[in-house]
Amino acid sequence: MNTEILALAWTGIHITPWKLIGYAGALMFGLRWLVQIVASHRAGRPVIPRLFWYMSLIGSLMTLSYFLFSAKQDSVGVLQNLFPTFTAAYSLYLDLRGRRQPEPMP
Repeated sequence: MNTEILALAWTGIHITPWKLIGYAGALMFGLRWLVQIVASHRAGRPVIPRLFWYMSLIGSLMTLSYFLFSAKQDSVGVLQNLFPTFTAAYSLYLDLRGRRQPEPMP
């Protein structure tokens, strides 16, 4: 997975399968804000949809795996992505748990 993808050599960038995973994770982690903006616009108030937490979790896991398993093995990248991974997982857990519980009667 650390071998250069020769079909992408024309880009001039040394791209490996792990880099593609890292790029995809960074893109997903960034696009989650677009999801949040669209949901807030539709609701007319600030909201964080469940998709935001899924994208946060998947994006941070992908970038974390890049920093853990690629030839780079960058400890700064690992630390940078560790906290968002746990935060997103916990927030998603709370969201899923909260939506399963029935609304309290007034």
